[in-house]
Amino acid sequence: MPQTPPTALVLTALALEYTAVRAHVAGRRERVHANGTRVEVGQLPGSSWQVAVAELGEGARTAAALTAPLIDWLRPRAVLFVGVAGTLKDDIALGDVVVGTKVYAVHGGKRTPEGLLVRPESWFGSNALVQAARSAVRDLPDVRAHFKPIATGDVVLADAASDLTRRLREHYNDAAAIETEGAGAAHAAHLSGQVDALVIRGISDRADGDKQRADAAGSQERAAGQAAAVAVAVLRRHAPDHDAGGTADPSDDFGGPYGGDHIDFRGGTFHGPVIGKTVGPGHRDERHRR
Repeated sequence: MPQTPPTALVLTALALEYTAVRAHVAGRRERVHANGTRVEVGQLPGSSWQVAVAELGEGARTAAALTAPLIDWLRPRAVLFVGVAGTLKDDIALGDVVVGTKVYAVHGGKRTPEGLLVRPESWFGSNALVQAARSAVRDLPDVRAHFKPIATGDVVLADAASDLTRRLREHYNDAAAIETEGAGAAHAAHLSGQVDALVIRGISDRADGDKQRADAAGSQERAAGQAAAVAVAVLRRHAPDHDAGGTADPSDDFGGPYGGDHIDFRGGTFHGPVIGKTVGPGHRDERHRR
């Protein structure tokens, strides 16, 4: 029976982020979910991946609400949220890429007379995808990558002296970048059960008063392009061939090559009747029903 190619779901918030990812996908065709969400599905050249790209719009709640049905519909083996972000660290420059080792949702808390008591939530990036990213960026000489936590907030941060900036430094001081969707997508992937997920962000501004000037100079397009390049390299490294539904040689996992006209059940479970025959040295040519 023909196999369905493994699917990677690549999510974006902005049109320029979508355009950057879309450029890497060949043979695109549009599909529409029952709720109206549109994806373009195509092939990632040089890999066995079928890639579905979606532009969800801004905000963590939107990302969570739309990611969950897309996962149920497309049954992806990997979910990547790819786009731009503001840096929170002086040593991370515009055009660098931050791969989210974990993602924080930073607006949870309890307001008391003593102040805000922070109630952090976080989701770790898939170890398999993080490892694939570490390997992939070694062969991307034009990309400077950082493997750090990413903060997700409900605001676009453009003030280095704001209350949010101070809160980030106090409670999320290892976060290297801030954006507005990653935690929503990560939460949806987590609730789905067993899908690998990763947030990849290109740095387009310093989350300060110069954000508008940086954006006007084309920093978002460059950052989105860098993030898309890393995402594509991650998928090429994270080849699904040895996972269920891939195209691996069965002899890789089950102890040596085999051949002939047969049905092989090594390493698997089958429920139902099977008719076949046992042949070879020491066996009569007889039919078996199991």
